[in-house]
Amino acid sequence: MAKGHRKEKEPVKAAADSKAAGDGSAPKMTRKEYESELRVLQGELVAMQEWVKSSGAKICVVFEGRDTAGKGGTIQRITERVSPRVFRVVALPAPNEREKSQMYIQRYVTHLPSAGEVVIFDRSWYNRAGVERVMGFCTPEETDRFLEQTPDLEKAMVESGIILLKYWLEVSQEEQTRRLESRINDRRKIWKLSDMDLQGYSRWYDYSRARDAMFAATDTAWAPWWIANTDDKKRGRLNIISHLLSRIPYEPLEVRDIELPERQHPGGYEESNLPLRYIPTPF
Repeated sequence: MAKGHRKEKEPVKAAADSKAAGDGSAPKMTRKEYESELRVLQGELVAMQEWVKSSGAKICVVFEGRDTAGKGGTIQRITERVSPRVFRVVALPAPNEREKSQMYIQRYVTHLPSAGEVVIFDRSWYNRAGVERVMGFCTPEETDRFLEQTPDLEKAMVESGIILLKYWLEVSQEEQTRRLESRINDRRKIWKLSDMDLQGYSRWYDYSRARDAMFAATDTAWAPWWIANTDDKKRGRLNIISHLLSRIPYEPLEVRDIELPERQHPGGYEESNLPLRYIPTPF
């Protein structure tokens, strides 16, 4: 990462260390502060994007975590200022009958990045270690087999040249309750509330056990888990993006002098009188 970026982002890193330590000392971040920090980080994501394109790098980012921990919002902030032709988000639905008959990892492998791509998994093959295990969608033997085989699979990914980053977003019980109640009471958010969320809410400790087993089996030197506390959404997003940037060996974006060219002369063009349909303008 560019040295200048590291220097600028030191306050965010300090906040991340504070939250990780669990001392709760970080003050609440204002919207203005958050937007200012996010603007810098999104500029760095653009620089990373250009390096990925020019170098042919292959980057795979996995987001897992508690329900309501903020995976979708974090992914949105990562991708909202970059090209969808470079950054691709994968959020697979439940498998169909054909996919159920395949090797479990098969439908995920087809989405792994090619040269010049950043692929972000909004939940991933780790469904088998989490929701499928807790909700009984797979057998204990299938979960054990998955946990045994996944480190070797991820080692093969890394050895093929993929930069693999795995993030677990953690939220407290109290904050999860607050966010779910917010979804219930806000019609803009009700679509986020699924029956699975409600069932999962009542199984907090089953998910905790599944998470711990997943960490024990798949937190490896070549593909470690990185944990982010996201009770504070603003700081959580900034800390995750800052960390992601720190793990990618991209170069600073070269600043070019760009001037707009002169527009062509109308050459006799006149606005047409076609009966065009314009949208209403109630605002």
